[in-house]
Amino acid sequence: MSPFIAEQKPHYEDAIKHFKTELAGLRTGRANPSVVENIPVQAYGGIMEIKALASINVPDAKTIVIDPWDKSVMKDIEKAITDARIGTNPIIDGTIIRLSFPSMTEETRRSVVKMMKEKLEEARVAIRKIREMLREEVLANEKSGKIGEDERFRMTTELDDMTKEFTAKLDVMTAEKEKEIMTI
Repeated sequence: MSPFIAEQKPHYEDAIKHFKTELAGLRTGRANPSVVENIPVQAYGGIMEIKALASINVPDAKTIVIDPWDKSVMKDIEKAITDARIGTNPIIDGTIIRLSFPSMTEETRRSVVKMMKEKLEEARVAIRKIREMLREEVLANEKSGKIGEDERFRMTTELDDMTKEFTAKLDVMTAEKEKEIMTI
């Protein structure tokens, strides 16, 4: 692999990391802190994620408990969760916020899988955009005389191979998550 192509791998890895974060936020049959931890909250004059404002616990398979460190942001967290439309409404229970997730129906599971496939397509588009940006850079290097035609051909082939490799990773991640979502 050419050094130029090897240097570009982190761009692809960033797209995979972003997709992994997106997948973690999708609801499965069990309550999972990742569903709420990255929800943005308007607090202290800025935007912060819930995980920066509170501890998040899962006492059972259907419940998430959010315990804000500063109780003055309780209403802000409640509003952020309501606005995020995660499939349940927050309930303030004294000094904590409780989220009770209903059992997922077949229809709900299919809806989550459909949303996941949309996120998959967005990730594929992001990877293709990275490939196109790098391909244009390779072509520019050929036009300026920095590389020859054979080198351009080899580098574009390497780019295509790397794109296929990372697209395959997306597909594997999606298949695993779909199995997790559809498992009752």
